Amino acid sequence: MNPAVPLHLAVVGAGPAGLALALMAARELPSAQVTLFDARPLDVDVSADPRTLALSLGSVQLLQRLRAWREAQATPILQVQVSQQQPALFMNRLGEPQVTIRAADEGVPLLGAVLSYGAVVAPLQQAWMAEAAAHPARLHSRFGTPVRALKAVREGVEVDSAIAERFDLAVVAEGGVFADQARKAISHDYRQVAWVGSVTIEGGTPGLAVERFTPDGPAALLPLGGGAAQGRWALVWCVPGERDAVAELDDAQRVTVLNHLFGPSVGRIVAVTPLKRFALGLNAERTLVQERTVRIGNAAQTLHPVAGQGLNLGLRDAYCLVHALRREDSVDAALRSLEWRRGPDRWATIASTDFLARSFTWQLPGLSTVRGLGLAALQLASPLKSLLARQMMFGRR
Repeated sequence: MNPAVPLHLAVVGAGPAGLALALMAARELPSAQVTLFDARPLDVDVSADPRTLALSLGSVQLLQRLRAWREAQATPILQVQVSQQQPALFMNRLGEPQVTIRAADEGVPLLGAVLSYGAVVAPLQQAWMAEAAAHPARLHSRFGTPVRALKAVREGVEVDSAIAERFDLAVVAEGGVFADQARKAISHDYRQVAWVGSVTIEGGTPGLAVERFTPDGPAALLPLGGGAAQGRWALVWCVPGERDAVAELDDAQRVTVLNHLFGPSVGRIVAVTPLKRFALGLNAERTLVQERTVRIGNAAQTLHPVAGQGLNLGLRDAYCLVHALRREDSVDAALRSLEWRRGPDRWATIASTDFLARSFTWQLPGLSTVRGLGLAALQLASPLKSLLARQMMFGRR
């Protein structure tokens, strides 16, 4: 951007993606005026939010560069195991098909990390507030200020937050969950629900993340810390919404079913916390850019959790936007660059998660066999497995 013409940027939403973008813009665009809006009052303690997030290695590295990474609060993912329950009969002698990806095999210290929402947001917010205090003339915080509407104006956007203000560019990073969202251009209800909580496992492998394909949908375990004797894992358990048997089970029954689903290779599940239920669907905009408004993260695309890529995709959107604004000579050129550069990664992620999510609703003979054969072949094809690992860590480049 031409430093003689400072950019006036509004960021709507002080979640992980919005805070990361505002902080990057503050540091990478030294002439930019950045205003951060959020309905949440500043005195709300975000550090206590226990929701679990899985970050790819690329996202971890981004937070490290922003000096907003708290290693002590994160559990590294050292190994990912993807497997399928109930393989076809002719596979039984070979065991269940699975793919195992190890950080050590890929030459990296970790594949990603698991931590609470509060452990991501609190350091980002602290870093932003420190930056804003150091540059009060150009960095502004509007916590406790919900944005009511955005209106396109000539070469800009009007942000209505009880008063109307004009900006050159507005970035919307307020996403929410599928059930509460207005429907976007591309929307599909998977008629599945996710039960989310945590489990205690005896004899588990520290740093192991598990994705398990079952006849009813995917189930995942993400490491939260502890040793092999006993540790905690976050649980995401997806089942059909209309045949949701989980709701009727007590904790002891849920433990029994989960041990059957995951099998002995993960250790023995001995306890489960109370679980929360969320409806699952795809809800995506066709483009990130609409005139001078950009949507990132869940505001642009809400995905099925099968691949755990929602926040990682949003952070890559934020990174690419800031670098486009720094590199290009106008806002419009930067927005064209953003669409061009983010398209392949964004649509590959949307398409792959949508395909996997829909495949659990298809009643096609032999589908589980095909999926199992694919996993088995991938485990044997080291170059392809490494390619998958790189995309999982850094997205499609």
